[in-house]
Amino acid sequence: MTLLDDTTAILADLIAFPTVSSASNLELIAYAADRLGACGASLSLSLDEAGQKANLFATLGPEQDGGVMLSGHTDVVPVTDQDWRTDPFAMAERDRLLFGRGACDMKGFLAATLAFAGTLQGRRLARPLHFAFTYDEEVGCMGGRALAEQMRGMPFRPAVAIVGEPTEMRIIEGHKGCCEYTTVFTGLEGHGSRPDRGVNAVEYAVRYVSRLMELREELRARCPATSRFEPPWTTLQVGRISGGHAHNVIPGRCELDWELRPVTAADGPFLREAIDRFAAETLLPEMRALAPTAEILRHVVGEIDGLEPVPDNEARRIVAELTGANGAELVAFGTEAGLFQELGLDVVVCGPGSIAQAHKPDEYVSLEQLSRCLEMLEGLGTKLAA
Repeated sequence: MTLLDDTTAILADLIAFPTVSSASNLELIAYAADRLGACGASLSLSLDEAGQKANLFATLGPEQDGGVMLSGHTDVVPVTDQDWRTDPFAMAERDRLLFGRGACDMKGFLAATLAFAGTLQGRRLARPLHFAFTYDEEVGCMGGRALAEQMRGMPFRPAVAIVGEPTEMRIIEGHKGCCEYTTVFTGLEGHGSRPDRGVNAVEYAVRYVSRLMELREELRARCPATSRFEPPWTTLQVGRISGGHAHNVIPGRCELDWELRPVTAADGPFLREAIDRFAAETLLPEMRALAPTAEILRHVVGEIDGLEPVPDNEARRIVAELTGANGAELVAFGTEAGLFQELGLDVVVCGPGSIAQAHKPDEYVSLEQLSRCLEMLEGLGTKLAA
């Protein structure tokens, strides 16, 4: 069996685990741990608070600082209301394409790393190789955050991380952050004929949105002159507003979903402080003049750090050498890479498949992309053994 055959078989197994973010990933983690353990890796498992999900951190080679980490998430997005031609949790192959939920985002990379690990059994590595598999990346990088916190207390830490999100094996050295919020407005219900006796939560949510739109223009004006992102400024958008029950009832509650994608680390605090100040100093006093229990609460759904391009990046040098790439790019989508960069690691994103296939029905990764990923990993194995 070739290494590509082994990878394909492993991918079929991984796709068969329906690890949507609302479900447990423990069976997949146990499968990966068995394979890595059989290769001689030391294993560390950490559970979430409910004990239904886990991160896996495994190490081959000497347990010392300076290793290389291959990182990927195990969860996938739901298939609800999607029209698949085949069972999304049973891999299908057509025209050298492998179909299934998570095939490119990002179980293809996980399968390649597990197959590659088998080739290292018995080999002596001069530099550690780590495998980091996380939970709940798709819903706020919860597992990645927990892993980053765990890594702070480790006696040894990697120096380099390769995050295998689908990039068509291009080197990605930067992406924006992603901050998601739900703001809940609690006013005072009443009859529509007497709006002066109620506190209309929807109307206050609309004023909050109007302030967000003003701040959006300020964020655009703060755009760094050297920004290489597209668009180059920090973006803000409103995704959902929900409140009210009938035409003639003053709505007492409204929910607002919105997101921020920062270009610089300073834009997040700037926006949050400005909108919180507007809510506390302008909106709430008006609401509480009639309804003392009125509230405006901003809930954090997820705050994902961006990956900032840096001039000196060992991860970029290593992957460029292994893939032959002569440059690195930036992307709009987010990953766990910024969490590892914040720890002081040099990080790039590089993995098989295209983000254009992610989250869609009939998601796939090509055998050609998996082959290119395996070539990179085999080169990495040779480099670490040198």
